[in-house]
Amino acid sequence: MHAHSHGHRGAHDHSRVSDRRAIAIALGLICAFLIGEVAAGIVAGSLALLADAGHMLTDAAALAAALVASRLATRPARGQWTFGFGRAEILAAQANGILLLLLGVWIVYSAVRRLIDPPSVDAGIVVVVALVGVVVNLAATIVLARADRASLNVQGAFLHIATDLVAFIGTAIAGTLILITGWNRFDPIAGLLVAMLMIRSSWTLIRESGRIFLEAAPAGIDPDDVARTLVDDPEVEEVHDLHIWTVTSGFPALAAHVLVAPGVDCHEARRRLQHLLEERFDLHHTTLQVDHLTRRSQEVALELRERR
Repeated sequence: MHAHSHGHRGAHDHSRVSDRRAIAIALGLICAFLIGEVAAGIVAGSLALLADAGHMLTDAAALAAALVASRLATRPARGQWTFGFGRAEILAAQANGILLLLLGVWIVYSAVRRLIDPPSVDAGIVVVVALVGVVVNLAATIVLARADRASLNVQGAFLHIATDLVAFIGTAIAGTLILITGWNRFDPIAGLLVAMLMIRSSWTLIRESGRIFLEAAPAGIDPDDVARTLVDDPEVEEVHDLHIWTVTSGFPALAAHVLVAPGVDCHEARRRLQHLLEERFDLHHTTLQVDHLTRRSQEVALELRERR
């Protein structure tokens, strides 16, 4: 007996619409600030501001990728794409993680060079632009904080903007200290602190997206606990070929072969077990193959128990 149960996706799809709106607003804010920062960098002749504008450009690209991925994820399953394009969001999250890591490494390299040979910094312009950057990124962070950050895609976009917010705060503090003391090395020191935050955030995204691509069990769900719960049912004799994985953020799935005692209603057993999985583990997409335990299966099960 093959059957499966699909959870209600309506609320999830509505959440994605809200997420896309939040990402689009954040992208608009970042792009507007990016244009202004490039203009300020050209007028001031500041290489630091132009370099930061390049960093903001990568953030805009990351947000755009997250927006496209979120849109792709809503496409229905069809043809060879039996799960749709849900994992496009995970691809975008992993790309964001790798991009954050590369930027963090580049900032560390640049900061070390500036510590050794600090360039002249126009601290006044740096402070003004940094304060504007704080306001813009704070607004974008607040917008994204309201989105569903259980989505790894949204989390990746949020980490990009949150990191920028911290970076601009650090830049404003560094610029102020340079104005007060004249010591230009405050700028690369702030850069190193921000780089450490970026590398830590990137590791979170790369680790979580890697778990999904390798089809590890979702965090918080113990496959052994699930198996024991199924076997504890009085009509269940054996459970094997149990697989639990995450299709995309917020979409865990389960498949298993369940053997029940002879004479048991397989349909009723399946419905009861699916309800149990929903209530106990919040698993709404389950595929259960429910069969009767045959004499041969009983012999094999007995042999396995004796070997143990």
